[in-house]
Amino acid sequence: MRYATKEGTFGYLKRFKDHSRDFYRYDGERFVSSLGLGTFRKEPYREENYTISYKDAVKTALLGGINLIDTAINYRYQMSEREIGEALRELFASGMLRRDEVVLTSKAGFLPLDFPFPENPYVWIEEQVVAKNLAAKEDIVADQHAMTPEFLRWSLERSLENLGVETIDIFFLHNPEFQLGYVSYESLKERIKKAFEVFETFVKEGKIRCYGIASWNGFLYEPNHTEYISLADTVAIAEEVGGSHHRLRYVQAPYNLVKTDALVYPNQKNKEGKIVPFMAAAESFGLKMMGSSSLLQMNLFKGKFHEKVGALLGTEGLSDVLSALQFARSANVMSALVGAADTAHVEHNLLLAKVPNPKPHNLKQLFGGSDAV
Repeated sequence: MRYATKEGTFGYLKRFKDHSRDFYRYDGERFVSSLGLGTFRKEPYREENYTISYKDAVKTALLGGINLIDTAINYRYQMSEREIGEALRELFASGMLRRDEVVLTSKAGFLPLDFPFPENPYVWIEEQVVAKNLAAKEDIVADQHAMTPEFLRWSLERSLENLGVETIDIFFLHNPEFQLGYVSYESLKERIKKAFEVFETFVKEGKIRCYGIASWNGFLYEPNHTEYISLADTVAIAEEVGGSHHRLRYVQAPYNLVKTDALVYPNQKNKEGKIVPFMAAAESFGLKMMGSSSLLQMNLFKGKFHEKVGALLGTEGLSDVLSALQFARSANVMSALVGAADTAHVEHNLLLAKVPNPKPHNLKQLFGGSDAV
């Protein structure tokens, strides 16, 4: 099988009899672990980002019960995808894992460059993108981002090669709001439309199963912000391109103990036209949310959490990291992404697999009212 299936992912979760039933969620097509392994690394120019390897972390995650691996072609200049590919090849060859058990996601939009980092990145862009007619200079924003159908197809083909697979389960358009301020919102919608048209073609070709938008703050800003993106507009574009059977299925945005706007800040129109928080709007359109930045790149841990946080989240006696991840996978989040290159960190995060979801009443107490923490 070339992609994750309901039967394959269900068989996978049945291996882990000690895990809580809450650790896996069904998205309508496949079972997904409520923690996903992320492979983003900040400060990309630091040499240590290339001397490390995610391969062992990927293998530890997949053999420990995490069946969602998230990446992007530009993460560490394609190295993250390649290391995931190495891990998958070894696990598939050993018979310890099957392709239909694993949910793979990647993203396209940012110019990935390549490793080793080119001596002159502008020459690389000219030779690898402009000269090959993947995007004209005017299509490339700030020497970093492009959304032409040709560039997106090249990105997908390269990602499939890097990962060593025939199909990517969820393929995201990566931070399209990055272009706002350089192009108008109406122009951006036209570019998203062309992107969705080619994504629908990718589905028909069997190269992806579904698609989505991975955004940083575009879906979370106030509506008058320069980089705001309307979810209702996004769904309308998908419907225009793919009809009622379009394959827009996922959205990705930050959600953690500090960045809670996706759950609580009303800034998006839902299917009925009411202004609601992003999570509620996504649910009304039948979209699943993947939470990014679950630990806010470790910036959540400047001090120790109040003891009531763990008590309310059901993580009392566990680490603050696990309490933060417990929150990040709560509400309507299908899976919370957490980056880890160290196998010990993956093993620690997997302790959460035995912990049930927090109770909704307890979760509310973290926010407001007389009994808030």
